Amino acid sequence: MSTDRAPAAPSPAADEAPLRVLLPQILPALVVGAGSGLLFLGISALSEEFKHVLWEDLPDALGIGGYSSLWMITMLTATGVAVGLVVWKTPGHAGPDPATTGLGGAPIAPGAVPGLLLAGTLALAGGVSLGPENPIIASNIALAYWAGRRLAPAVPGIAWISLATAATIGALFGTPVAAALVISEALAGHPGPGSLWDRLFAPLLAAGTGAMTTQLLAEPTFALGLPPLTDPGWEDLLAALVIASAAALFGLAACYLFPYVHAAARRLRHPMLMLPLGGLVLGLLGALGGHLTLFKGLEEIKELTANIGGWSSGELAKLAVVKLVALLVAASCGFRGGRIFPAVFIGAAFGLLTQALVPEVHPAVAVSSAVLGVLLATTRQGWISLFTGAVLAASPAVLALLCLASLPAWLIVTGRPQLELDENGRSLR
Repeated sequence: MSTDRAPAAPSPAADEAPLRVLLPQILPALVVGAGSGLLFLGISALSEEFKHVLWEDLPDALGIGGYSSLWMITMLTATGVAVGLVVWKTPGHAGPDPATTGLGGAPIAPGAVPGLLLAGTLALAGGVSLGPENPIIASNIALAYWAGRRLAPAVPGIAWISLATAATIGALFGTPVAAALVISEALAGHPGPGSLWDRLFAPLLAAGTGAMTTQLLAEPTFALGLPPLTDPGWEDLLAALVIASAAALFGLAACYLFPYVHAAARRLRHPMLMLPLGGLVLGLLGALGGHLTLFKGLEEIKELTANIGGWSSGELAKLAVVKLVALLVAASCGFRGGRIFPAVFIGAAFGLLTQALVPEVHPAVAVSSAVLGVLLATTRQGWISLFTGAVLAASPAVLALLCLASLPAWLIVTGRPQLELDENGRSLR
């Protein structure tokens, strides 16, 4: 999913003192940052409660296994029906086609926000292989833009988009670093007056506020508990180079297939056909791959990496392939959700597969390199891919390996199709 269209932060006018320009940005950045974090936490908590009811309380009351094949097929199909009704009947139809959206972008109409949040919450709770990032970011952008243009009409609209994007990314990752990297990458394509830090000031403050809101109320962690890499050698570098490149090729397979799967789903035309049928297919895939291939993938990654050495290469290959197909189906059929978190699961499963085939490869190198490769292929964002791979490994020594491993992987993916389509259903490159 491309973030090439993420808005650049506004820059101070060349003839104004930076202090006089930056100080008035503090309060809006704090408000947008806290509000974005609270909306993310609220939707996350609601989806988790609903998930608990659907996958634990209800099957227990019926005497059915929560992750039996029958229940997975039933629940995913029912989720498709529920999301289809939301997309069909709510104002704004829950936003634009999710296959054509990435992180950030132009604000949607405020009236579409309730439907988008409801569709995203149902997908998260129902086991759809998508993450929360796209609906939450789109909703925060729409609300910040709508309120900002009314309360402070003199402020450029792009400023509110930039603040909401940075704040939500900070809240999602629990750190402003990811947001700073994304915004810096956007600024690289939009040069303007003022120093980089002047232009990053308000988005970074919003991202920090969003991250602290999440940290104080939820204490998220992305560390997987992988064995630390303390003394990398040449063999680790070779492994990182090979695994990242192979994972990038694996991720590109999804990018090449995406427009064809999307076109097949669009032939059904109506959301009450696309989404229930998509839910049925996802349920069948869940029955094939097991419960780890359901949901956004973050908790499932932790369960996967908690048993390193306990998975056969065949099991890990099945997990990676089934999750990749589930991501394609979910994104193509109109389920509202993001594609980063499932892509991370795919990368982790692919990395553990390589480690199972070649046990001499360090687990931290295998997982982080594979996640890097898959994210480079699907997002085309170098900084965010490096950041995610390094955070999952929680080992500073891995970062140097990932920087070098990203270079051949980038040569493989650059100019190739991304996991995002234009309005005509063609792949972005």
